[in-house]
Amino acid sequence: MSGTVFSGVQPTGDLHLGNYLGAIKNWIALQDQYDCIFSVVDMHAITQFQDPAALRDSTRKVAATYIAAGIDPDKALLFVQSQVPAHAELAWIFNCVARIGWLNRMTQFKDKAGKNREKASAGLYVYPNLMAADILLYKATHVPVGEDQKQHLELTRDIAQKFNTDFGSEFFPLPEPLIMGAATRVMSLKDGTKKMGKSDPSAASRIDLTDSVDEIAKKIRKARTDPDPLPGAVEGLSERPEARNLVSIFAALSGQTAEQVLGRHEGEQFSTFKADLTELAVGVLVPIGDEVARLTDDASGIDKILSQGAERARALSEPILREVHDIVGFLRA
Repeated sequence: MSGTVFSGVQPTGDLHLGNYLGAIKNWIALQDQYDCIFSVVDMHAITQFQDPAALRDSTRKVAATYIAAGIDPDKALLFVQSQVPAHAELAWIFNCVARIGWLNRMTQFKDKAGKNREKASAGLYVYPNLMAADILLYKATHVPVGEDQKQHLELTRDIAQKFNTDFGSEFFPLPEPLIMGAATRVMSLKDGTKKMGKSDPSAASRIDLTDSVDEIAKKIRKARTDPDPLPGAVEGLSERPEARNLVSIFAALSGQTAEQVLGRHEGEQFSTFKADLTELAVGVLVPIGDEVARLTDDASGIDKILSQGAERARALSEPILREVHDIVGFLRA
C-alpha cells in the first residue's frame, strides 16, 4: 500500500485514552503501510490562550507520548508544527481560497466558541484552513480521522479542488479519510453521550495516558454504567451509551471486536467487567506512562528528535510551497 498519511494532536494538556484509541494506536499500524507524517500542532493550540511555559512543556510531553506509545521517529516523520513556517504560509494562501460560507458551516467552531462567538479569536474561526495546509503541504493522500473530524477533511478536499480549479492545475490531491479501530470515538466515563476530552473540567471523565495504576482503577470503578448485565449482542447496547462505551474501550484495548467482548462477558455485572477492564487498561497504559516519564526527564533528547524531524519536514515542504508560489503568481526571491 502506498501514499502519505498526515495527522496531529494539539499540545493542550495530557493526552488521554481517547487520543490513544482514536488516533495514536492506529498511527502505529500505519507506519508500516504508508509514508507517515505526525505533528504536534502547537499553532492550532494558540487559537485559544495558552500559558507559554506550559505550552512548551506540553509540546515536549505530547511528542514523548507519541514515541512512548509506539511512534518510531526513524519510520515516521515527527515534528512540531511551528518549527516549519511553510504551514502558516500555505494557510494564508488557503485563507484566500476558502469561502466564508464554508467556514460558517463548521460545527466545531460553533461548539468551541459557544455563546462568546464575537470574542473568539480569528484564528479559531480560520483554523480549518490551517488544518488543510497541514495536510496538503505534504500532498498527503490519507488522513486518519474520527467521525467528528470528517467535516474538516471535507473542507480540505474542497480547498484542494478549488485551488486546482482556480489555477487550472491538478496540483493538490484530494485526501481520503481513514476511519479505523473499534473505538474511533471514545466517550466520557461520566457521560456516554459526550466525547472524552481534555477540556472537560472533571478529571474523572477521562483516563490520561500518564495516570497511575490507582488512578486508572478508581476512574474505571467510578465510571457511569447502568444496572443491567451485559448483553450477548451489540444490538443490546443501542440504548445504553455508557455500557457501549466501556465495551468499545475494552474491544479497542484488547484488539477484539465488540461482538467478541460481549461473547465472553455476556451476563456479567459491571463490577466484574470493570475489574477485567481495569486489568487490561493498566497493562496497556501504565508502560506508556512510565516511558513518557523517562523521555520527558531528558528534554534535550526530545528537542533533538523534534529538531531533526523539523529539518526533514522543511526539506519536504519547501519545494512544494515554491511550486504553489509559482502557480499563484508570486515572484521568486
